[in-house]
Amino acid sequence: MKNVWLAIIAFICLPAIGWAQQPKKDKKAEIKAIVEAQNYVFKAQTALPTAGTTRQLTSDYSLQVSKDTIVSDLPYFGRAFTAPLNPSEGPLQFTTTKFQYMVSTNKKGGWNVTITPQDVSDPHELIMTIFDNGSASMVVNSTNRQPISFNGYITAKK
Repeated sequence: MKNVWLAIIAFICLPAIGWAQQPKKDKKAEIKAIVEAQNYVFKAQTALPTAGTTRQLTSDYSLQVSKDTIVSDLPYFGRAFTAPLNPSEGPLQFTTTKFQYMVSTNKKGGWNVTITPQDVSDPHELIMTIFDNGSASMVVNSTNRQPISFNGYITAKK
């Protein structure tokens, strides 16, 4: 009976000690690969406008990144300094094929990604901080609107 209890305890504790370390390394390698390959989707979960309260996002808002195209479908909450030409389109709903993509590593093991669209007048810069566990935050700087931040995670593009 004693051996059965030892076997049960070992079965429960071994994954927590040794096997739990492996997926973390695999996750970090996977995140690194998709960031450097420019093939991922940022899924926004929280919007943090400059003025106002934090908003939990219940719909599927995303920024799709690939080598040749950026597709943004993000909400905007904040103040606009100029009126939009087409009020039916959101300010952060755009597709761009001309953009600069810069990646640098940060001190804590994650990555800083700066995307500068060149064929879209607004926004003018998207700055993402991606952590090695897949969580990410993004700041969207605009010429005609207040900045807005998003928290979420990245995943491989399907």
